[in-house]
Amino acid sequence: MSHHSNANTSSKKPESELIADWAHLLKVFLRPEDSESHGTLVKYMEQILFGLHDFLRKHVGITEAKSLKELSERFTDTIIKENPEKKLADVITCVIDEIAPQAVNVASPYFVGHMTSAIPFFMVHLKTIVAALNQNVVKLETSKVVSIIEKQVIAKIHRMIYENSESFYQTHVQNTETTLGAFVEGGTSANLTAFWVARNARFAPKEGFDGVEIDGMAAAYKAYGVDRSVILASRLGHYSLRKAAGILGIGNKNIIPIDTDANNKLDVHALRQKIHEIESGPEKTCILAVVGIAGATETGTIDPLEEMAEICREHGIHFHVDAAWGGPTLFSNSYGHLLNGIKRADSVTIDGHKQFYMPMSCGMVYFKNPVIMDVIAYYAHYVNRRGSVDLGIKSLSGSREANSLILDSALKIMGTKGYELLIDHGIETAAAFAEEISQRENFQLITSPELNILTYRLCPPEFHQRIESRDPQTLQAANEELNSLNRNLQRLQREAGWSFVSRTTLKINQNDPNCIVVLRAVIMNPISTIKILKDILDEQEEIYRHQLAHKFSSPD
Repeated sequence: MSHHSNANTSSKKPESELIADWAHLLKVFLRPEDSESHGTLVKYMEQILFGLHDFLRKHVGITEAKSLKELSERFTDTIIKENPEKKLADVITCVIDEIAPQAVNVASPYFVGHMTSAIPFFMVHLKTIVAALNQNVVKLETSKVVSIIEKQVIAKIHRMIYENSESFYQTHVQNTETTLGAFVEGGTSANLTAFWVARNARFAPKEGFDGVEIDGMAAAYKAYGVDRSVILASRLGHYSLRKAAGILGIGNKNIIPIDTDANNKLDVHALRQKIHEIESGPEKTCILAVVGIAGATETGTIDPLEEMAEICREHGIHFHVDAAWGGPTLFSNSYGHLLNGIKRADSVTIDGHKQFYMPMSCGMVYFKNPVIMDVIAYYAHYVNRRGSVDLGIKSLSGSREANSLILDSALKIMGTKGYELLIDHGIETAAAFAEEISQRENFQLITSPELNILTYRLCPPEFHQRIESRDPQTLQAANEELNSLNRNLQRLQREAGWSFVSRTTLKINQNDPNCIVVLRAVIMNPISTIKILKDILDEQEEIYRHQLAHKFSSPD
């Protein structure tokens, strides 16, 4: 039997065959097998722990121009060997020399395309300690003081959002009967949890009905005389909203998109109109929630949260704010006001692995009402028993690592001022980048940054007259050509392996069904300077001149 050569096959032949016996098992379980393994581990861990970004620059590129097909052909061996294949030293060397170069160096200041960036070096230390402690925060018996710390850090972030009184937080910070929020895996799980709570609270038990969580959606609709449930959100809402609707049984076609205004914010007039249309329509429709975005994934824009909160109050609708991206902006004295109205939300999503700069993956969901999470409580005889105070009782997750310990430590190391500096840098550098784009004749700024995300496209001068044409066919043809041009530009820059911006498609005219391809920059790395961003634009212009201009010449 033959197999393809694998990337995880070390070029170094083992001196003797490794055998899985009790002596070997205890050795690898408790400590490195030998001095060679110990030396290799110490060598690389010292670099990672004390020179993380130097280590990443040395061992990981942005990405090499190597196709996924080529890479996948190196990983086709599906047999797990009976005995050990390698010592720890060989495994580590393989990861560093063969795997890491094909990974993506998200810590590079030239990587400005996604909501994933460099992390402070101390995060690796904290993650290592959390892994070593291996606390399971599902239950006090497997976490003890860590669960207590988790409730404290939840109260800290809740206070950042809602700004309730000192007496409120002293009442609830360690209250075993109330819950201010929960740690989850990410924004998707946080949004799902928020809608899960909203659904269960809306279809609560009543005479002849044990509640939607027990009896299901069909029985809930029958008990409450409802035909369907919907969630209203900006058309720029994250796709996790559709996932949540599918999982919760309301159907993802019932995530109703609301038009945005010229600034890519939810149009409040359109929201009022849609609510009126639903409430006066022939179907008996329950509006489970309205979603406000605080940092849209594609444009970074913030919906008019204050006005949306007021509309939800008038109609008795659960108001959820997806602040997975923009939540930490509340730490900024200069820009925190952009999230005005968030304290009126019934629930809020924030991601730790975004602008709290934590390792993957950490999400959080917070609730204004300290007892509303009771509607999703689950119990089991062997864990999370009735009467216990385990955090897993009101959580989508079961077993879960102690991410709260990392965030709590980071808040102590950074302080609100430290996070404010990071937030302000991202917003102000993005503004400077937008100005630079606007001054270059080869580019067109598509969405100006409100936070630290912007979109633009390569649009050489020969296209300017065509995209300003009032003739729909001329405009569409020009945009189609520019779409192809920008797709190719983004691919070629990515494959060159020096810098990276992402791309997406945006609808820039409500009356035009067509979308345009745009380049998307996310500025969150504190060492991504305007000089580096100018270098990225220079490279894009260079790629256009030497590789694309002859293919995309606009007709007169």
